[in-house]
Amino acid sequence: MEKEMNFFDLCVAIGRAIGRGCAACWRVFERMIRLTYRYWYIVVTLVVLAVAGALYYSRLDNLKFKMNAIALLNGPSIQQFEQAYAPLQSGQLLSGEAAIAPFVFDRKVSCFTTYRVVDCLNDEMPDYIDFKRKSNPTDTVKVQMQDRLCMQFVIKAKNMHQVPAIEQALLEWFNSNEAMQQSYAVYRKNLANEVAFNHNQALKLDSLTSDYYFNAPSAAKPMNYGANGVNFYGDRDIELFLDDIYEQHHHLQMKDYRMQLATAPVTFENHFSADPMPINSPKKMVVLFFLLGWILGCGIAEMTDKRKAIMEWLKK
Repeated sequence: MEKEMNFFDLCVAIGRAIGRGCAACWRVFERMIRLTYRYWYIVVTLVVLAVAGALYYSRLDNLKFKMNAIALLNGPSIQQFEQAYAPLQSGQLLSGEAAIAPFVFDRKVSCFTTYRVVDCLNDEMPDYIDFKRKSNPTDTVKVQMQDRLCMQFVIKAKNMHQVPAIEQALLEWFNSNEAMQQSYAVYRKNLANEVAFNHNQALKLDSLTSDYYFNAPSAAKPMNYGANGVNFYGDRDIELFLDDIYEQHHHLQMKDYRMQLATAPVTFENHFSADPMPINSPKKMVVLFFLLGWILGCGIAEMTDKRKAIMEWLKK
């Protein structure tokens, strides 16, 4: 009868498996050290060539940078934006007449991708970009914004002077999309109506405040001091309107700001900026190519060490 495995037995089995794996890795490392000592001329040659290749690959004009900018969607949905973005990501179904086409076809820009923008303070303003893709669409605290996306592409340092032209070409590509233009037209109309409504509400609230201030019977005290340092003359109840006034003007300011930005279906809140660290930085490439050169050198040394056995196996 087989014995059932409990949690302790499972932990022991996992620990033993990890131990065997570590022991196997240590044996491989020991073997590589011995091969490096015995065939140092092969390993050193491969390492030097690898480091030289790393320095050449990470030379100044060949450095690659990630460029980021936040796209503001004035009406189009994220799904519409990603559908228009798909040809840039795949390089297929991209019209050769598009302004962005020469940059994509000539591989001056590559690795187009998007990241969600997260609002943590619930103030309709971006707080951070989810580069690690850990945000949840159903999260009510770290909300994924529906009107902003971070656009990213990779460009070499020698082509950095063409970033303004690339940015303009991207805007032309998105803003010429028919579906996005239709969404923008509806959004612009609704936004204009909302701005007009907010202005009228602000005027009505100001009129109500003025009427109450001048026509309401005065209180016994001619002056009261509010907690925020504002002086109130007349009835103390006028302070009840302050929160409504501040909230209305804040909302009005935000809508006026969006109206000012909504000049096209897609606009950029900022110009494309490069990450401070290049993708193929010299330090990173030297370490990576050093390890690859050492492993490849040890592999050739292993084949050299067992050349007789290999030759006998080939002759069978």
